[in-house]
Amino acid sequence: MEFVRVAGAQLDLAVGDLGGNRDKILNAMQWAEQERADLLLLPELAITGYPPEDLLLREDFLADAAGVLDELAKAAGKVVTVIGIADVVDPEASDDSVERGVANAAALLAQGQLLGVYHKVLLPNYGVFDEARYFLAGTDPARLFGLAGAAVGISVCEDIWAEDGPPARQAAAGAQLLLNLNASPYHLGKGEHRQRMLSARAREAGVPLVYVNTVGGQDELVFDGDSMVFDRQGGLLYRAAQFQEEMFVIDLSLGAEAGGDLVAVAASRRDRGDRLPPPEVQPRLEPDAEVYSALVTGLRDYVRKNGFQQVVLGLSGGIDSALTAAIAVDALGPEAVWTVTMPSRYSSPGSVDDSRELASRLHCRFSVLPIDGVFTAYLEALAEPFAQTTAGTAEENLQARIRGAILMALSNRFGHLVLTTGNKSETAVGYATLYGDMAGGFSVLKDLFKGWVYRLARWRNLHHELIPQAILDKPPSAELRPGQLDADVLPPYPVLDPILELYVEQARSIDAIVAEGFERETVTRVTAWVDANEYKRRQAPPGVKITARAFGKDRRLPITNRYNPGATSK
Repeated sequence: MEFVRVAGAQLDLAVGDLGGNRDKILNAMQWAEQERADLLLLPELAITGYPPEDLLLREDFLADAAGVLDELAKAAGKVVTVIGIADVVDPEASDDSVERGVANAAALLAQGQLLGVYHKVLLPNYGVFDEARYFLAGTDPARLFGLAGAAVGISVCEDIWAEDGPPARQAAAGAQLLLNLNASPYHLGKGEHRQRMLSARAREAGVPLVYVNTVGGQDELVFDGDSMVFDRQGGLLYRAAQFQEEMFVIDLSLGAEAGGDLVAVAASRRDRGDRLPPPEVQPRLEPDAEVYSALVTGLRDYVRKNGFQQVVLGLSGGIDSALTAAIAVDALGPEAVWTVTMPSRYSSPGSVDDSRELASRLHCRFSVLPIDGVFTAYLEALAEPFAQTTAGTAEENLQARIRGAILMALSNRFGHLVLTTGNKSETAVGYATLYGDMAGGFSVLKDLFKGWVYRLARWRNLHHELIPQAILDKPPSAELRPGQLDADVLPPYPVLDPILELYVEQARSIDAIVAEGFERETVTRVTAWVDANEYKRRQAPPGVKITARAFGKDRRLPITNRYNPGATSK
């Protein structure tokens, strides 16, 4: 049976880094030539990085990206390189009915030239995706290319998610091989869902399928790689590693002769000997390792791609800052992490000692900068306006804001990026101080509920107790007043987190949440907190997206909003 040798490269590309992306792509092209591949598949929008967002509205950016495509085409050899591009559609060069704009496209390069272009047909416009804002939809979903002696269907990301999308139509038109370019963001559980979907598409089409995804962090998004290859029965032939750059090559059997009309491409199959042995399938990470790897990847790439060399964060002796520090060290190395504890009159001795012990185990820099003198000065300055009032939240939040100001001062002086340490449970209900513990450049745990914080800390400790057990054992507390505990205000986290998951991530009603067994008064109180604190979340730093519905681009609610679901629930 005839076979075609397909190479794939899941690369960590940076938005706007046209020169850097070009160099990585050229390296992959040279490697594919050495492997005597017929085809090389690269990620969606590989030249520009994904998602380029409003850079696509700039003519200079599009022109520079087109210049890189020209360079790559001239460098192309015998291997047909299929690469994601932003293709400027010019109506003067095509049918008069074509609207001028930009298409999310796949370009075919070989023998020193551009051989053809496919335009993405299905444009996602939900969740974090906003492609209808930028792209024109392709109009030829059943198009086939004659590549390496085979009829090949090429599609881009969303095209393959629909049962009757372009790959299905290409198979019906006679495709012998399906290629799908991707920039598919990660969230927990998506990998298994993605594999089931791709297996079904290959099985339904009766055609081998190669799926290549990008990898790495881009702002709040993390791309997990996890590229896959399936046979015509939907069986998994290969899976690449998660959260790592990787290049792979595989020989795929071709079925019946091609049918339908082909766009002729001047590229023939290589003259080779025996087939390569099948590559070893990489195992998918367990959920804890997967989420932890996503956080490490997201932080590492946000720091490095934005030009920072070091980070600084506050250690409170609590679990959130401890996990954040551990992730930072794993992402950047201990020499790039500066931890600071800032005790006040309400800080327990154990919190300072636990912070010091954690920093010692992490082998990172540690400083103690007491804030009580600054706090006293603030109270003295506010003595007159605060007279005849009761001490409370204002004094508590002053301490958080003093700590935020100190961290930002260190950032300004030394150029370090400030990491905030709050989690999704706190952010959801507003249990965080604006311009205090929310002040910073990146929020590692932003999309991680409190229960997951403990879960990942315990997972990280499995082979070596990095996070002191004392930190894991102590009850959560902001330590902003005597004897303060989170439980004084919030429901226990095992109760709070499921309510938040139902309300925030699943958009369930109060009545529906109560029907799950939660007390109505608790649900009404929690959902009211969530709705009232949208203004805080809008001012929060970006953070790694872990769930299917993270705060930010996933969940877009108006700040000024008088809808009260509690008033209409039963």
